[in-house]
Amino acid sequence: MKLLLILITLPFWSAYAELLTLPLWTGEVPGEKDQKVGEEKVEDRNNDGITRTSNVSKPAITLYPAHADKATGAAVIVAPGGGYGILASKHEGTDVCTWLNEIGVTAVLLKYRVPRRKNLEKHHAPMQDAQRAVSLVRSKASEWKIDPKRVGLLGFSAGGHLTATVLTSDGSVSFPKEEVDKHSPIPNFGLLIYPAYLKNEEDPNKLVPEISVDKNTPPSFVVIAHGDSRFVEGTALYYLAMHRAKRDCELHIYGKGGHGYGMKKIPQRVGEWTTQAGGWMKEMGYLD
Repeated sequence: MKLLLILITLPFWSAYAELLTLPLWTGEVPGEKDQKVGEEKVEDRNNDGITRTSNVSKPAITLYPAHADKATGAAVIVAPGGGYGILASKHEGTDVCTWLNEIGVTAVLLKYRVPRRKNLEKHHAPMQDAQRAVSLVRSKASEWKIDPKRVGLLGFSAGGHLTATVLTSDGSVSFPKEEVDKHSPIPNFGLLIYPAYLKNEEDPNKLVPEISVDKNTPPSFVVIAHGDSRFVEGTALYYLAMHRAKRDCELHIYGKGGHGYGMKKIPQRVGEWTTQAGGWMKEMGYLD
């Protein structure tokens, strides 16, 4: 009876299936030839409940399929945060995939390259990985029983910045195209959870140059706390840009809270962001 109870309470994918992990690049990873990155590690070194994945040089995606009884056909790629130095791969990664499965969304956990690559913009290699991930997920639509027109990207902190750069790109890529890249690298929608690095430090009234909202930018859901003082202004600027471009965008700025909570249980109301995000996806028709 105890074993049965465990199986019932565990997510579908952990109880019944071995997770499918696919490399993003079939051959040499773009631009990695001259980069020196240490051995990949996954550890909770600070005993703070944050699992850190470091030294990622072989980017990949892992599939967390929604249970057939709940599946809506939507898919969301999850990009953990970590300052482009590490990936907070549990409370901003696997735990998020569990929640998405609960609301009928097939989750895809993105393991993008960290730390920042020498002589490159902080988001250069991660953006390549995220764009390829979107195209790869779309290429698997039939096999994974998902709708290629309902593929979202959800990012935390640095992953939120990454999400914004991919959402606002023109679809061009900085790597040699393969067959999979015939599918668009731009998500159908995005969720930015306490996104970092959006404000231009030289002109605090503008977004950073790599984020250019226009009439084609996909709908976005954005959440942050007022107390997240370093990044709250950039988040507001993103909303204003979306509003001025007449693009669908929902912004929540909560009165209390900080940064980096992810799926952790916290006393502030901002910890209930998943309820708002799920409601937004449903209202927008992505969960139909």
